[in-house]
Amino acid sequence: MKQQLRAFIKKEFLHILRDARTAMILLIMPVSQIILFGFAISTEVKNSRVAVYDPSRDTVTEHIANRMNASGYFEISSYLRHPDEINDIFKHEAVNLVMVFSENFSDNLLNGESSIQLIADGTDPNQATTVISYASGVISSYQQELMEGYNIPIMINTESKMLYNPQLKSSYSFVPGVMGLIMILICAMMTSISIVREKETGTMELLLVSPIKPLYIIIAKLTPYFVISIVNLTTILLLSVFVLKVPVEGNLFVLIGISLIYIVLSLAVGLLISTLTNSQAAAMIISAVVLMAPVMMLSGMMFPVENLPVVLRVLSYIIPASWYLNAVKKVMIEGLGLGAVLLEFSVLIGMAAVFLTISLKKFKTRLG
Repeated sequence: MKQQLRAFIKKEFLHILRDARTAMILLIMPVSQIILFGFAISTEVKNSRVAVYDPSRDTVTEHIANRMNASGYFEISSYLRHPDEINDIFKHEAVNLVMVFSENFSDNLLNGESSIQLIADGTDPNQATTVISYASGVISSYQQELMEGYNIPIMINTESKMLYNPQLKSSYSFVPGVMGLIMILICAMMTSISIVREKETGTMELLLVSPIKPLYIIIAKLTPYFVISIVNLTTILLLSVFVLKVPVEGNLFVLIGISLIYIVLSLAVGLLISTLTNSQAAAMIISAVVLMAPVMMLSGMMFPVENLPVVLRVLSYIIPASWYLNAVKKVMIEGLGLGAVLLEFSVLIGMAAVFLTISLKKFKTRLG
């Protein structure tokens, strides 16, 4: 009896070790998950880019800007010459905060008329609130040091402003993220599982030996998920506008266009996964590891990309959802046009072309 048990245990170990993909999933998944969750789940402010408008340019304002830069939380990226540049810098340079000093700042310290306006991007209300809180803390600490040094009451008034989302509605943040996540899950995960199911039951081989060309079989398998994704996109947009009160500020056709490209890209990823696996369980696990966790953790959907270490930040650039989320926020929330998302358009089209080419070739090689 014991010998039989040992034999069965040995057989199971050999079965796992001989299947390199299963062994890699079992060993790599815990490592990847702990790294992603350990570094990504953070409410701290790190490497937040700050632009400064300082009409005074006196010693005190320079000290405050230097203190912000040296805090480890912020990085002064640019100085503005005119207040009209504030909106433009949020659109084109992706800053997290703009710090606006009042005129004659140093001269007005004693009479309490010195003020600093902290302007944040409200498309991500949690991050905006945290960034303003950290910046206020740095300013308050410097004010306290001035009072102790001069032994006189000094008041620096701070006020905050949220661009694009003054009500701080969380829906402004999660709607673009949910759009990216739903598309990748339905298109990639469900497509890969559907094709692998045909392989498991043996019907895929029957289809491939039929007079129907393999390309037509692939198109037939992908079309339902393409249509379902369009329906989901329409539903999400209608619910966002009429239920969640998140308006589409920019061009609707630009938003739909980039969403269709993202859908095609997701279908190509699902097709590629189907060529790498022979079971629905394996397709589900690979989809979850390769798609769901990175999309949620590294795309900026839940946590700021700036908080990530350099390696993971670089990795986020190869995740399609991160480009899609940026484009959706720019068009849907910030009201920008095609010119502002040309980079995202180009990257997603390039990724779609690469994945589609690789997926079609591997599919024909494996099954044709």
